[in-house]
Amino acid sequence: MALTKDHIISEVFERTQLPKSRSREVVETTLEIIKNSLADSDDLLISGFGKFLVKDKRARRGRNPQTKADMKLRARKVVVFKTSGVLRKHLNGEEDLSEQQ
Repeated sequence: MALTKDHIISEVFERTQLPKSRSREVVETTLEIIKNSLADSDDLLISGFGKFLVKDKRARRGRNPQTKADMKLRARKVVVFKTSGVLRKHLNGEEDLSEQQ
């Protein structure tokens, strides 16, 4: 099951006891800050979690897998995520994240 924005809002509400409307506002504001930062091509570093990097992809030749027709893929920006060492160790069961706090 995927973690949804509503689930994050509910977790913030339960853990902080902020009113549900305030929890929604906090999550929405945080996500808006993240989106604006990435849209400005700024990297985003969250200590103990990872780094979101904005990369430029060049235009390239591609192929439609259904029709096998050649096509030109335009240049674009993509977001890449690199995990921190702390998160990587936690995912591999090597370390408990609660020890870091």
